[in-house]
Amino acid sequence: MAIRQKTLVKARVTGESVGHGRTDINVRDLTAIIDEPKERGGTNLAPTPTEYAYTALIGCTTSVSNKCAKQLGVDIGRLSYDMVVEFDRRGVMLMEEIDLPFPSIQLKVTSHGSASQAELEKVGAETAKYCPVSKLFAAAGTKVEIDWEKA
Repeated sequence: MAIRQKTLVKARVTGESVGHGRTDINVRDLTAIIDEPKERGGTNLAPTPTEYAYTALIGCTTSVSNKCAKQLGVDIGRLSYDMVVEFDRRGVMLMEEIDLPFPSIQLKVTSHGSASQAELEKVGAETAKYCPVSKLFAAAGTKVEIDWEKA
């Protein structure tokens, strides 16, 4: 008998600040570091909170697109990425409250598999339907542009 997966789950995450700019985060059985550059009081051991936020789009795209490609029977192979993020830093600089800290994200996804351009566009469309990180940014008002191309 197949195990039925839960569709709504609660994640438990704990954390501890380690100095001015570093936080150690515990999720599942893993510890992740979130940090700031030395010039902003951190130790520069890991990405900043905002860097994790937008780079999560790349990780989510990898995970969801591979599931979509498998379901569609498409070989996307290895993926490589090039991202440009517009980040309005006035909020984190305490200059003023910013409603939309990331006005735009442009992500180019390059497939190194045998999929045709038309198949890649189908995978991209399916990925856009299901990627929670992409949906999170879009719901916040960020203009998210994701282009898929063959290597």
